[in-house]
Amino acid sequence: MSPSLILGIIAFYFAIIFVISYLTSRKNSDNNSFFVGNRQSPWYIVAIAMIGTSISGVTFISVPGMVAGSQLSYIQMVLGFVAGYFIIAYILLPLYYKLNLKSIYTYLDQRFGHGSYKIGATFFLISKFLGCGVRMYLTAIVLQLVLFEPLHIPFAINVIVTMIIVWLYTFRGGVKTLVWTDMLQTLSLIAAVVLCIYFVCKSMNLDLSSLFSTISNSNMSDLWFFEDYNDKRYFFKQFLAGMFTTIAMTGLDQDMMQKNLSCKTLKDAQKNVVSYGFAFLPVNLLFLALGILLYQYAASLGLYSDGVLCDINGNILKGDELFPYLATASSADGQLFLPSIVGVLFILGLIAAAFSSAGSAVTALTTSVTIDILRADKKGDETHLKNTRQRVHILNTIIMAVIIYMFKVIGNTSVIDAVYVVASYTYGPLLGLYIFGLYSKRNVRDFWVPIICILSPIICLIINLNSEQWFNGYKMGYELLLLNGAVTILGLFLSGIKTKKTAE
Repeated sequence: MSPSLILGIIAFYFAIIFVISYLTSRKNSDNNSFFVGNRQSPWYIVAIAMIGTSISGVTFISVPGMVAGSQLSYIQMVLGFVAGYFIIAYILLPLYYKLNLKSIYTYLDQRFGHGSYKIGATFFLISKFLGCGVRMYLTAIVLQLVLFEPLHIPFAINVIVTMIIVWLYTFRGGVKTLVWTDMLQTLSLIAAVVLCIYFVCKSMNLDLSSLFSTISNSNMSDLWFFEDYNDKRYFFKQFLAGMFTTIAMTGLDQDMMQKNLSCKTLKDAQKNVVSYGFAFLPVNLLFLALGILLYQYAASLGLYSDGVLCDINGNILKGDELFPYLATASSADGQLFLPSIVGVLFILGLIAAAFSSAGSAVTALTTSVTIDILRADKKGDETHLKNTRQRVHILNTIIMAVIIYMFKVIGNTSVIDAVYVVASYTYGPLLGLYIFGLYSKRNVRDFWVPIICILSPIICLIINLNSEQWFNGYKMGYELLLLNGAVTILGLFLSGIKTKKTAE
């Protein structure tokens, strides 16, 4: 693929994004617009936008590549997502709307106290900075390979340009802009996947009926796993993990909830959450179907055999590398494996997924730092709040750029994997805090809450490292989040005092 062609398509794509950003923020770019979109966002637009926010560039690359190892078992987890979205819609959203929150962590201040509030917001900041940083790093690596490197542009410039773009289309309108730009990016992402499936089928000479038979007859098409509870693919593990992961990483995540709080009414917000919850089923089925087709195509090219994926030189590839390799690489005779349009669509889909997540994350981080950490909404007028918010937005963009570049300097995949693990641990205490707050009238000693929230992940880490030895070979999986939340709840109960609190 020609780098100039890719650059032209990317430039055209972002030109549209910037036009939308300008149109949505030119009349009103005040604080209420930035934080909650003046609570005027159409629910169906938010529903579409949330799909793109939830699907990062890592998901775009990884889900097609996971089918060789886990078949279609991921759908079991997606069903758990749907159940989790119902809980968010009918338990958490009513609370957030009742309290008229800009930051969802304000609830912890009202329910428990200032120490609980600060530790909740701090856990979110750590998770979001590290999680978004590593996702954008992996996206930047792909862009460096297919675009910036052929143009002899160093990685540092790649990162700087990336974060400047994120800042430019979010700094004025915030959430008010994001619901519209993310809607476009979601539609671009889905269109890219559908068209990639079409062109892969065309390369394999598959019509619609043979497409379905190819997928259903594949040894990667197993969906349900009820037999072995030690298997990470075991249905109830996946379903419960999906449900509680959604509650924690969406319902208790300022990034994910900020757009939902921009809907006009609670009823609209609930329709939005349930709608995009159900939408995850067909969207993820598209990704998984694409993965099966890509593995079948790789096998026909002699690149995949006996569970081993490799490039034309015999170098072993990971599942995550399947989609980018086939979309952008060439065979020994210099011909692209797939039509060049597939490479263009891959880049477009990757950018749509990555920038939707990054823009949303930086905006949410700005909200949390401004409202939760600096308490700027309590310390001055609207002008002071706006000035603080804009400075924080610039600072967060710079921090994110530094984190992305640091991953490049470290250059160690195991470190990146460790970051994902650390980020997942931080949602357990948040889950415990909210469950205890909602379903117990017991008051807590606020002084102990930060200590409990720090100790809980440490205890869970020790259990995770020793689970096979202590529990007859049992391997901890996604259910670690539930254990983390349960340990936090136990700690809160033991630190509590039996008095009613009326802040709710």
